[in-house]
Amino acid sequence: MSLQEKYGKLVTRAQEAQVQDLSVIENEEVLYVSGKTSAAVKEELWSIYESIDPEFRAGDLVLDIEIIEGQEEIYEVQKGDNLTKIGKKYGLTWQQVFEANKDKIKDPNLIFPGQKLIIPV
Repeated sequence: MSLQEKYGKLVTRAQEAQVQDLSVIENEEVLYVSGKTSAAVKEELWSIYESIDPEFRAGDLVLDIEIIEGQEEIYEVQKGDNLTKIGKKYGLTWQQVFEANKDKIKDPNLIFPGQKLIIPV
């Protein structure tokens, strides 16, 4: 199995998330993946890496992802969501999600499917 195949899920997610300046280079049995993105996407990529190599011991991937400060993402609330669940997805507390959306949310316990929330990153 090639490294491109082994880490295919990670590379595909980086492409889907439109990681800026994405570079994927295989050289001397090491896959180098670099680029720039939001903190949330970076965390997601590291989680995928951990699911493939739980102890990070293979030594066959260098994941060099920079965080672009000051970006924000828009999240569309799904059925069953709450601010805690949404915050966890992005590595935030429910309070951080609430603060970023005070103009849209009067009661943190009342959000609804289809509502668009700003996710600070």
